[in-house]
Amino acid sequence: MCTAVMEDSNLGLNTLSEATLNRLGYMLDNLQHGWKQLARAVAEQPQFSCSDKELTDCSLKVLSPKGSPGRYLLALLADRGCTSSYLLQCFKKMDHREAVEFLTMHAMEDINITLHPQSQRVPEGSPVVLCCKAVGPLDLTYQWFKGRDEVPGGSSPELVLGTLNPVQQGHYICRVSFGDKYVFSNWANVRVLRSGGASAGSNSSDFLSTSSVLLITKQPRPLSLVEGDALCLECGAQANPPAQFQWYHNKQPMPNSARSILKIPCVTTAHRGTYTCRAYNLYHEIWSDQVQVNIGPSSVSDASWEMTEADGPDLAPKQRSDFYATDKVALLIGNMNYLHHRQLRAPMADVHELTNLLRQLDFKVVSLLDLNQQEMQSAVNEFLLLLDRGVYGLLYFAGHGYENYGNSFMVPIDAPASYTSKHCLWVQDVLQRMQQRQTGLNIFLMDMCRKRNPNDDSIPQPGPLKVTANIVFGYATCVDAEAFEVNKDNLSNGIFMSFLKKRLMEPEKVTVLLDKVAEDMGRCIITRGRQALELRSNLSERRALTDRIKAPDCKVTASTRNLQWAIAHVLPESRCIKFECGIKVQLAFAAEFSNIMIIYTRILETPKDIMSCSAQLSDFTEGPEVDLKQSNQETLLEAGSILLTLDDFQPLEQCQLFTRISALQRLQKELSFTLCLHYKYTNLDEELLEEKRVSVGKPLVSKLNLHEARPLQCFSASSSSDLQMSSMPESSSFSVGLTDFSSIRSESTSWSYYQRPMESPTRCGLKNEPEESISPEFLVCEDPPETKSLPGAAAEQLPFKFSSLPHSF
Repeated sequence: MCTAVMEDSNLGLNTLSEATLNRLGYMLDNLQHGWKQLARAVAEQPQFSCSDKELTDCSLKVLSPKGSPGRYLLALLADRGCTSSYLLQCFKKMDHREAVEFLTMHAMEDINITLHPQSQRVPEGSPVVLCCKAVGPLDLTYQWFKGRDEVPGGSSPELVLGTLNPVQQGHYICRVSFGDKYVFSNWANVRVLRSGGASAGSNSSDFLSTSSVLLITKQPRPLSLVEGDALCLECGAQANPPAQFQWYHNKQPMPNSARSILKIPCVTTAHRGTYTCRAYNLYHEIWSDQVQVNIGPSSVSDASWEMTEADGPDLAPKQRSDFYATDKVALLIGNMNYLHHRQLRAPMADVHELTNLLRQLDFKVVSLLDLNQQEMQSAVNEFLLLLDRGVYGLLYFAGHGYENYGNSFMVPIDAPASYTSKHCLWVQDVLQRMQQRQTGLNIFLMDMCRKRNPNDDSIPQPGPLKVTANIVFGYATCVDAEAFEVNKDNLSNGIFMSFLKKRLMEPEKVTVLLDKVAEDMGRCIITRGRQALELRSNLSERRALTDRIKAPDCKVTASTRNLQWAIAHVLPESRCIKFECGIKVQLAFAAEFSNIMIIYTRILETPKDIMSCSAQLSDFTEGPEVDLKQSNQETLLEAGSILLTLDDFQPLEQCQLFTRISALQRLQKELSFTLCLHYKYTNLDEELLEEKRVSVGKPLVSKLNLHEARPLQCFSASSSSDLQMSSMPESSSFSVGLTDFSSIRSESTSWSYYQRPMESPTRCGLKNEPEESISPEFLVCEDPPETKSLPGAAAEQLPFKFSSLPHSF
């Protein structure tokens, strides 16, 4: 946060009455100045950006008898902490005058006086100034009174009495109003002190003489803090008229810092520098002492962060808006179904949550579940190809893991019972390879255990790391500790993600954001003493996940990277297949994750002489996993998704079946299957069968051939030209299938889901110690709550009615 005090004008929308919100929603239900224009206006702040799914839900509200798209959008904004003042600002951008007038007149916060006039004793003939200031609706009006009589011309925050005479002495009060609302200030008693009426020496205690109108009575003091501490500076002044204040940071005025006390609740390194305060009134001004505030990063214990002369007060730190990424790329891996170790439940839910949030921050997200060692290595190689100078790279892993001698290892699903480092992926090695790409920010979020592995005594020696000051490690737990899951009904979240998802959209420096997550976890009773987030960082700049993207000068590089990412997220085109009997069947496709796809079948057209029919899929290509018990199901729940159902969005009379295909990364050739059509004629009892073989190419991540072993990439940091197609490394799979890329739909309509946990394998022979644990208390604990927010895709992009389904890419 940049300011110590949140002004009363920043009250949230949830403080408005239901009647007020309904009225505003009604005003937004139009085409010219409606809810769609408001959604675009509020999206300038990333935390208020709505997904395609949420916008589709808004539009569907018109189908309800009392539904209001505008009211639904306001509810979404209220849940995300939108303030009345920001909503008013957006209404003004839309030129929605009716909404501006209504919100200002009837819905804004109460008027609050922040500065009351002070009683004064002044020598006859001296000037007197009374001040009154208030916050509240815009365009407040002021009116001064002497007793019960209005003061002529007293319609401003400051009342100047000029040369005071006995007629002007008395009690004064100020009325601050807006429309029908008004408040009164405190009374101020103005008295004339006649010459000789005061004893010698009493002037300094009874009043300030005109020769010493403005004095600094308390100077601010230098401070040395660390990131996350609270900053408090105070400047005191005596003045006649009363003094006003303005704080300066590195010689620049600070917004919303016009009080005698400056407070910043949670400082970062961007707040270090010099501070001074200007005290002033109508006639004079005076400056406080200039003090130095040193702030060091709390996550690097041995960092030397004191400012040198070269980093002196004239060098103001960059503001948040000065930083940008040339692109944002994230690789999310969640391993659940281990072959030789206890199976986990949380990674699927956690990857789903993080995918949807990062997409709203303009990250290109690759989300994969249940990878073996070869597939994890290949996925990291392809991820590195998407990185380049200035790109923000984020790697998230949820699954089993361990840490030995400061080295962290991610465990693949095929790791043996007594695994060692040779069976796992070494996190520090990935970091070194990311640095070679000259990235702008390297973020590692490790949601895994960090217990020591007794089976592994090796001490790998990483190559020299560059001093880039752009590395952030967020560990779900501290060294030699376990990471826990929260089980609630059939849903499961990791402790780390349960808290991280509530903070991820905040426009804060990454380290500050993770510090807040650590504080939230520390306040939770069920995690106290069991799991504590650990932050390691050398990030020296105020870089945030919400930083904007500024395309690099080389347009070829940017477009090539976009194409590389898109290849891993293309879905087969929806198609209609006509059988000889005249029945038409529609096939459509949607993605849950980058390696999980759902095929949707429904009957489009049936001849009149056919009484009944159904279309089912069978005989899939070897490689991917298809649970035959959950294939060709009438609902998504029966097909394996325990969160989503289409009952509210599809007409009940339509026949529809769902089949889920996972582990697409193991597909070695084109995906094909048999479409079986069973039907009966009205005059025949016998059921007939027609079959057609359907091939849909290599969808989603299968095009990258992650199952294939490839040599370790050695990336050059000399230039970004290696991203161009003409010079792409031979081992890259991104160039596969470019010839038919134009024929494949690039918008992957996808939904996130939670899978039912599979039966655990026999526990005999499980010798490895570092595994996640499920604490018994978590099975019934209400804290932290699960989220079911599911952003979605635009309905018009689909050839079938999936308008209400969320997607992940």
